[in-house]
Amino acid sequence: MAGKRYSESPFIRNVVIPKIRVRQLGYRTEETYVNWIGQFIAYHKVKAPEALREGAERKVEQFLTYLAAEREVSASTQNVAFSALMFFYRDVLRVELAGVHALRARERKRVPVIVDRETVLRLVEALPDETLRLMAGLLYGSGLRLRECVRLRVKDVDTRRFRVTVREAKGDKDRVTILPKRLAGALARQSAFVRQLHRADLVRGHGAAYVPPALARKYTGAAQKTGWQWLFPSKSISEDPRAPGVWRRHHISESSLQKALKGAVRSQGVDQRVSCHTLRHCFAAHLLEDLTARGENVMAALEQVREYLGHANIRTTMVYLHLTRKAEARDR
Repeated sequence: MAGKRYSESPFIRNVVIPKIRVRQLGYRTEETYVNWIGQFIAYHKVKAPEALREGAERKVEQFLTYLAAEREVSASTQNVAFSALMFFYRDVLRVELAGVHALRARERKRVPVIVDRETVLRLVEALPDETLRLMAGLLYGSGLRLRECVRLRVKDVDTRRFRVTVREAKGDKDRVTILPKRLAGALARQSAFVRQLHRADLVRGHGAAYVPPALARKYTGAAQKTGWQWLFPSKSISEDPRAPGVWRRHHISESSLQKALKGAVRSQGVDQRVSCHTLRHCFAAHLLEDLTARGENVMAALEQVREYLGHANIRTTMVYLHLTRKAEARDR
């Protein structure tokens, strides 16, 4: 992985990464920032990164223009790179960027892929084991992003009140969404499995899940409690990349479901390009259809869907209204 290669640089390992961890940014963000900062330093071919202070805005503009014009990256990728460089200059080099005027990548508007309910359920049933079927069920039944699903803790799922609490979602926000009753039994079995696995890990000395440092200080001993364990744990113990020498059980890899769903799409002969995120889109579109079919006010229905998805602005949620109206027009 590129991020791991760049992390071998003494400057990034000893200066950049500690700054990221002081900010308590997620590990995925750490990997992303390390990757882009490493690419930026390599692009300018400087031996001493401090030399990047001089002409900071011009150097950032050159790199962003290179990404858009030569590497033809997407607008979202260019924005992530810019965020990493803003962090690099502000928090590491202590330089405020006054204004950056680079060639911007063209932002393409994509219409979400929506498949019918029967196809969704057929794909979920075609997944190879119960854990993957449960994860896909949460993506479709609760509107979770894949990363949100794999990062669920045991305590985040309430099978009595049928709700799921999503922690540190996009934009570092928490939200509560619905839990389909049909998943309650499978979730109870999954929680029981995690409890049994956790007891065995405690005996072996590896039963402390990763907990952000601030929370670990506030809730002493939380890392070893069952509620804080990952709901979908990895099959093996591994070394924590943020704490060398500390071995613990991490959550399942996102690629596990991605690969399995890709295989299900192929085996079921589905022509649309269905991904894990498609299941979240289907949740929104199908829920909106149900709410409006029951006579719910359209704006009230949109607001409800917006809250479940965690959108900051209802305009983002409006796309599903347009898609459902198009589907209704085709059915007439």
